[in-house]
Amino acid sequence: MPRLIAILAAALLTTSPTWAQSPSGERIQDPAPERHGGKMQGKVEGKVQVQWLGQAAFKFTSPAGKVIVIDPWLTTNPKTPPEFKQLDALGKVDLVLVTHGHNDHVADAPALAKLNDAPLIAPAGLAQSLALLDVASKAQRINKSGSLSPLGDGIKVTLVQAEHSSEYVWKNPGTGKDEVHVGGEPGGFIIEFENGFKIWHMGDTGVFGDMKLIAQMYRPDLVLMPIGGGQFVMNPADAAMVTREFIQPKTVIPMHYGTNPQLPGTPEAFMKALGKTRTAVRVMQPGEQLTF
Repeated sequence: MPRLIAILAAALLTTSPTWAQSPSGERIQDPAPERHGGKMQGKVEGKVQVQWLGQAAFKFTSPAGKVIVIDPWLTTNPKTPPEFKQLDALGKVDLVLVTHGHNDHVADAPALAKLNDAPLIAPAGLAQSLALLDVASKAQRINKSGSLSPLGDGIKVTLVQAEHSSEYVWKNPGTGKDEVHVGGEPGGFIIEFENGFKIWHMGDTGVFGDMKLIAQMYRPDLVLMPIGGGQFVMNPADAAMVTREFIQPKTVIPMHYGTNPQLPGTPEAFMKALGKTRTAVRVMQPGEQLTF
């Protein structure tokens, strides 16, 4: 009997939840560590570097030094710092991600991928158009809930829902005229790094109820959220409601605002609408870099 009690006690110690102190003084349950095949999933130590380049363009540097650029509209973006309007100024890029087919997200993606001989991953319909039009012949297709690890096992990207549109406008070199092509369905990306840190880049989106489900499924540490409002994406009040009621992340970085008069939302309006919350809001300037 004493031996049985000892075995049961050991089992309880290995399976019982751990608890942490929240900023508000509450006790919150830490999630159990991921286990695969009965063993702990190895994690790489280190930090993730996040650099905003204006609009929805970001550069991420992983703990192992891999560089991912998402939605690179740089060369004609009025918010991109001059030193980054030359694509080679970004240094070596290992992966390019595109959330949808609008020019302010896809514009420099093919050239950046070609310059670095890097994979370009985009929603399936957009990737198909880029390949067939020979804009990005090696573009890789992904669909919502699909995941890829194009840089090896340490980094995983998953396409999730966004509520927007995704037509792709291409200038036909033979006629000199713009043509509208299939851009697939818009999306956002969940990017999980070698150390387990997760970023949700929401792309362009309005509010939808499954934002809450996505947050519950993937538990992102950092959310990059459009707040510009106007006629295209969530306004600051929408974004604040989503942050407070649906997602409740550790940190939000506002994006996709102020680039043109059609995006009048501001971080100040977002924070005012958000009110008191446990979520940290980090307002970045284009070119600025943060470490998480």
